Amino acid sequence: MARRAKSRLYTRTGDKGETALFGGGRVPKDHPRVEAYGSVDELNSAIGVAVTFIRQKRVVTLLQTVQNELFNIGSELASETGPKAKRGAMFGDAERKIAGLESAIDEYDAKAPALRTFILPSGSRGGALLHFARVVCRRAERAAIRLSHQEPVNPHVLRYLNRLSDLLFALARYVNKAARQPETPWRQG
Repeated sequence: MARRAKSRLYTRTGDKGETALFGGGRVPKDHPRVEAYGSVDELNSAIGVAVTFIRQKRVVTLLQTVQNELFNIGSELASETGPKAKRGAMFGDAERKIAGLESAIDEYDAKAPALRTFILPSGSRGGALLHFARVVCRRAERAAIRLSHQEPVNPHVLRYLNRLSDLLFALARYVNKAARQPETPWRQG
């Protein structure tokens, strides 16, 4: 039986500072499109790290669903745009997905203590990592907005990222409460 050749992880096609988009086009690696989908990929990884420290099964399942959606969003951001682009929306059924985030925000925010002041990103490992993922989400959102000033970006992607940062905040607070880790209030001055 013949052995199938293993594919290589490296292609050498990016050695001169360019990368390929879905659809065949190439852009510099510091292009706003690459920054946007790279930030979404970083967010996905940050959530993956947080998940390893979270014990609440429903939260883990929710975050893994989010991770899959971030992969769809990253794929869409990594695709060519313009009249000759041969891509479809990879982030489909967005209204339902955004409504799902809003429902989860309401659910987990109701399970956390009332917020009376700003809090420092801290708490349990899982909670602190969700706070970290939240700020990575904000950066990904800013990168996608910057890209939208130059090229078309699905407006649902921007809305999803905006809601996701709120969800990550609500989940961080919930996970900290479940771990019996008190929140650290911000002290002005």
